[in-house]
Amino acid sequence: MELKSYQRAFLRSRAQTLDPVVYVGKDGFTDGVAAALDAALTSHELVKVRFTGSKDDVREISSHLEKATSSTLVAITGFTAVFFRQDAEAEDRIYRI
Repeated sequence: MELKSYQRAFLRSRAQTLDPVVYVGKDGFTDGVAAALDAALTSHELVKVRFTGSKDDVREISSHLEKATSSTLVAITGFTAVFFRQDAEAEDRIYRI
């Protein structure tokens, strides 16, 4: 899903109050991290991911996670990335984008 700038700004503002749900450690991108992010996106739609180990590869790992979970990378700030995937069911959507 391609986001327009006002949609991206809206999601970034909503993500400021969120705590990280998924953590990426020293092993970097793994199937377990992708599965955890996928599960978090299914229940929350907007998820913060904190990089604690692989800090040199934040952009690269975020790109892999985006593709693996069919989500949209909203923003990267320092060692934190924000991902969004809208719920398929219209009545279950938290964020109306």
